[in-house]
Amino acid sequence: MNTRQIIFRGITFVLGVFLLAICYNVFLMPNNLVVGGMSGLAIVFHEIFKWSDTIFIYASSIILLIISFIFLGKETTSNTVIGSLLYPLMITMTSPIANCLIEIMDVEEKIVIVALAGLLYGVAHGLIYKMGFTTGGGDVIMQLLSKYAKISTARANFMYNIIIILLSGLVFGMSSMIYAVIILAVSNILIDKIIVGISNSKVFFICTQKPKEIKAIIRDEYDSGFTILPTKSSYSNKKNELIMIVVPNRVYHAFKNRVLEVDPQAFFLINDCYEVEGGQRKSNLPFFEI
Repeated sequence: MNTRQIIFRGITFVLGVFLLAICYNVFLMPNNLVVGGMSGLAIVFHEIFKWSDTIFIYASSIILLIISFIFLGKETTSNTVIGSLLYPLMITMTSPIANCLIEIMDVEEKIVIVALAGLLYGVAHGLIYKMGFTTGGGDVIMQLLSKYAKISTARANFMYNIIIILLSGLVFGMSSMIYAVIILAVSNILIDKIIVGISNSKVFFICTQKPKEIKAIIRDEYDSGFTILPTKSSYSNKKNELIMIVVPNRVYHAFKNRVLEVDPQAFFLINDCYEVEGGQRKSNLPFFEI
């Protein structure tokens, strides 16, 4: 990784933490929206015990870093140190900005607040995760659960956050839980899109009894190349060919229907394609071959 990439990675990570802190100060904390994590617990404990949410986030982040160092090791802890310290610091720094934004926005509709919170929460976490960082806190608890309870990180994440959301339901009511689910649903979609990207092509794997005709369509009508993968049926031991081609989304249906016109019994495997590197490009259409 060169210097430019390191700088870009750092700036993007800081931007993600900044947006996450803005989301907390503008949408989550003022509206008692609990979507999990230590910041969610901070909102709940602020309501029950009147504890300072900011102090709670600072204290829990430091305590969890110490626990992580003891039980998860130095290497694992080093990946969460920056995020664990930067997030609460950014919450403090963005508080004045958040107060100004709240006055300017003056949004009263709760569903609009929830939608905006989901968008900002998803973009922030997407940027953070894409750069390979975390904000510590709840991530440490999930890693501990995964290591010592022998469960997957995904299940640990679900268990941890669902407990916090259920707790928020007891404190703030059923509507709070429903809003939290909406925020998480919207944010998870955005996180996936930011990390993986938006599919702009489809990969076709075509098994057909009329390979010559299909190849002719690809060559003559679409002026494109393709890749042949030799296959063998496990049932009949019959050898065959699998035609692989990357097709842009805008001609996806046209290409699929054209193949089915020639061979209605053609067998397709079609997957989203998020990125294409190298290969050969023909004509003005972004078809690729290996």
